Amino acid sequence: MKAQHILETCIYVNDLEPARQFYAEVLGLEVLAEAPGRHVFFRHGQGVFLVFHPEATAIPGEFPPHGAIGPGHIAFKMALAEYDAWKAWLAEHGVAVEKEIEWSAAGRSIYFRDPAGNSVELTTPGTWGLPEDVGER
Repeated sequence: MKAQHILETCIYVNDLEPARQFYAEVLGLEVLAEAPGRHVFFRHGQGVFLVFHPEATAIPGEFPPHGAIGPGHIAFKMALAEYDAWKAWLAEHGVAVEKEIEWSAAGRSIYFRDPAGNSVELTTPGTWGLPEDVGER
């Protein structure tokens, strides 16, 4: 037995509204569900990207308690042909690029921060040198 793929992943933020605006307006993710003061869920491809308030999710209830403190990291895939357009889009929205990396496996990444300080990465196919990356560059 083995797990098939990541269905959902999450980050934690203390202020949900700036995160909601950032991920919807800057990264273009569709809001799937939200509970004020607890979470905002986004549809992303075949998975779900969850943004939780850490104090609210630490309270036992319907789901097992969870949470994290401090900046996390999330990476989203982008097409290599859109690399420069993404840099311009981020600048247009006042998002400072923290770092750019050209990976030995032929991928490229742009790193920046969300309003809560989480590290966000846009990366191209080839970054990990996975078989499914071939032909997508």
